[in-house]
Amino acid sequence: MAQTSPDHKARTPFFSRPGVRRFLPFALITAVALVFIFENRTSVEIRLLIPMVTMPLWGALLIAWALGILASLFTVRRRSNRHSRKTG
Repeated sequence: MAQTSPDHKARTPFFSRPGVRRFLPFALITAVALVFIFENRTSVEIRLLIPMVTMPLWGALLIAWALGILASLFTVRRRSNRHSRKTG
């Protein structure tokens, strides 16, 4: 039987790491969303409260996607700060 030294650390498989397991679905959804966004290249009219704007659909989808990412990052950061506070 092989002897292992005390400073030898067991390595976890790459896809079993918590950071990778959280990042992988994000990367997959982002790739699919970006393909969908850039495949829609027609111009559309969009109402921004009062003015009507004509712009490519991919631009409007990209703006909506970026705002969604920012909102989710803000929510996750705020939630993690709330749970990290110590009571007492």
